[in-house]
Amino acid sequence: MQRLGLIAGNGKFPFLVLDAARAQGYEVVVAAIKEETFSEIESRGAAAVHWFSLGELSKLIEMFQREGVHRAIMAGQVRHKQIFSSIRPDWRLAKLLLSLTTRNTDSLLGAVAKVLADEGIALESSTWLLEPLLVKPGVLSRRPPTDQERKNIDYGRRVARDLARHDIGQTVVIADAACVAVEAMEGTDAAIERAGQIMRSLEGEASTLSRALTVVKLAKPNQDMRFDVPVIGVKTLEVMRDAGATCLALDAGKCLLLDGETILEAANLNGVAIVSDPI
Repeated sequence: MQRLGLIAGNGKFPFLVLDAARAQGYEVVVAAIKEETFSEIESRGAAAVHWFSLGELSKLIEMFQREGVHRAIMAGQVRHKQIFSSIRPDWRLAKLLLSLTTRNTDSLLGAVAKVLADEGIALESSTWLLEPLLVKPGVLSRRPPTDQERKNIDYGRRVARDLARHDIGQTVVIADAACVAVEAMEGTDAAIERAGQIMRSLEGEASTLSRALTVVKLAKPNQDMRFDVPVIGVKTLEVMRDAGATCLALDAGKCLLLDGETILEAANLNGVAIVSDPI
């Protein structure tokens, strides 16, 4: 039986990959990140689960080689602020970090992927086993975007595309064609929460901005599907509801809906429009 490595971050994403890989006959060896991975990964039927701290790149490589792993998938979030504040890099990762001219997600994870490849471990697309969960083009919710929401989407896509081009973040939050918040190291949900706080701070004041927010989350122009793929789960819909966001726009074929139909049910229950446009 073929072995597949899984470098697991937080959230449901690693569990979906693990289940899909096992269903297709792979023995899965999990590299679980102590600072991120949910402990339930231990009871999900993996052939082996090994725990690592962020920064232990040599230990990760040695484990995969010992376990006979030559292909691996990286799935699940590793919070950006963790990468740059919480790790104690081993000699191999320290050398890699010193070689980077920029320390954004693409450059860091791209360099890690190259080190793995040099050691005989090919990093596969993180969506390779989850193609049915990639968003299809069109209006996904029961309610289509209003004319104003569509204007917000058109403007937000332009802003988000520029943001993603510089690998700063993938999400922008728009109100009346004005940018209320952009994502950086804090992540999508935190950016939406911040937008909601900004709008609440305007309550009771004269404002030309509508309180209804539109969230636009896009892939990078040359999205590397091996890592940092845009992901949406039910939690994001809950954060949107609390922030007063009424519309979510995504890139068709480049974003994963982790909770499938549950997300659409939550959107329809709360009157949120979800639309996925071709790139």
